[in-house]
Amino acid sequence: MALRALIWDVDGTLAETERDGHREAFNDAFASMALQWRWSVERYGVLLSTSGGLERLQRDLAERDDAPRSAVERLALARELHRRKNAAYLRRMADGAIALRPGVQRLMQEARDAGALQAIATTTGRANVDALLTRQLGADWIDTFAAVLCAEDAPLKKPHPQVYTLALRRLSLCPEETIAVEDSPNGLASARAARIEVLLTRSEYFASCDASDALVACNGLDAPAAARGVPTATRAQWPWLCDVHRRALRTRASAVSH
Repeated sequence: MALRALIWDVDGTLAETERDGHREAFNDAFASMALQWRWSVERYGVLLSTSGGLERLQRDLAERDDAPRSAVERLALARELHRRKNAAYLRRMADGAIALRPGVQRLMQEARDAGALQAIATTTGRANVDALLTRQLGADWIDTFAAVLCAEDAPLKKPHPQVYTLALRRLSLCPEETIAVEDSPNGLASARAARIEVLLTRSEYFASCDASDALVACNGLDAPAAARGVPTATRAQWPWLCDVHRRALRTRASAVSH
């Protein structure tokens, strides 16, 4: 069974949006409400183990001594902060604050030239995806993708597999025909729960995360890429990925037959 599609995560995978994009937009939201709070690089790294911006806010407020004590009040505050944060994030993306990671456009083009399908599978909001990709790929960015699944489509956050299950359905493909491109433990777990192999391109916040469940692991698509049972590649290229994928399916079939 041939590799027919790449399914891309967004935050951390397409671009390093977390540290200098989302984190700073949250800080903008705090300032806009005259709150003397600021998420440091380190604090945001801790909060990233919780998927979803609203969920991160709720976690942070629950752990603060200076946040409202009532759960109802904390939720109301979190929702307003999240609304302001999203507006701040869109402004930052429109200003071109965050570029795509090296190798992303190259691999997208290689897949396109080979006739492969591509999709987005993220649990960030559609407006955030549109802001980033309109700036980086142009107003017609959506034409690159056969399916775009966002938080509005898949409310169950990663590591739940919902967004990948929906992506497979939209593409009319089975898991064995796809590879997910992810950057984090939650993303890796989400794709694997949907039985999709993963190209793990570790982002800044997850530079040392465990890659034992990934088919391919690298610290960027233009960096050396390691895969099970094949020599390390100088970078993650489409023909090499197809070979790795084919070998993995052959190994799996052999294990089942024995």
